[in-house]
Amino acid sequence: MSQIFHPSTNYLSRISIGAIVLLLGGAGAALFGINKSPYVSRVAIPFDQPVPFSHKHHVAGLGIDCRYCHTSVERTASAGMPTTETCMSCHSMIWTNAPMLEPVRQSWATGKSLEWTRIHDLPGFVFFNHSIHVNKGMGCAECHGRVDQMPLMWAENTLYMEWCLECHRAPEKRIRPREEVFNMAYHRPPGAEGEQLAAKLMAEYKVQKKTDCYVCHR
Repeated sequence: MSQIFHPSTNYLSRISIGAIVLLLGGAGAALFGINKSPYVSRVAIPFDQPVPFSHKHHVAGLGIDCRYCHTSVERTASAGMPTTETCMSCHSMIWTNAPMLEPVRQSWATGKSLEWTRIHDLPGFVFFNHSIHVNKGMGCAECHGRVDQMPLMWAENTLYMEWCLECHRAPEKRIRPREEVFNMAYHRPPGAEGEQLAAKLMAEYKVQKKTDCYVCHR
């Protein structure tokens, strides 16, 4: 019986299989890169807001504590957003005619809340509790970055699951004294002193390395 396929077919099939493997690998790498890119994660990209609020001015410049605006961060799952009344506690006396603050004045006059654009928006199937992290000695800057240096607000980290798990697997690398949680410029002591402090805080605050799925997915 004569040969159906030319001998060169063996060579061509090997080339084809190799090309397909390389193509699939390249496509996977490209998708992985796109998923990590700011185009998808929105990291380091300021969002448009009804008022161009500057954390750098209010936190670093004026020394306003995070809890003045985010009033429920120590007690509930949500950090809370400032009400118009909070803004007007200052801006009824200063910068009263500033054009950029017109949306605030309109909100105050009409009673309609400002519609802020959410920066850190976790999926609905992810549970996150601010109060737990704050009371376990996790600083605001660990997730939100140095907001005291941001003239406009942007996401500092992706908040992807792999990023969260880095901390959940080794919380001792990020833990700090509770009184330093809202200190944007806090740095742990270097070397053995820092490791001893971390071990002490881990025991004192009863911090556990929680990586089970149900911790965040409920």
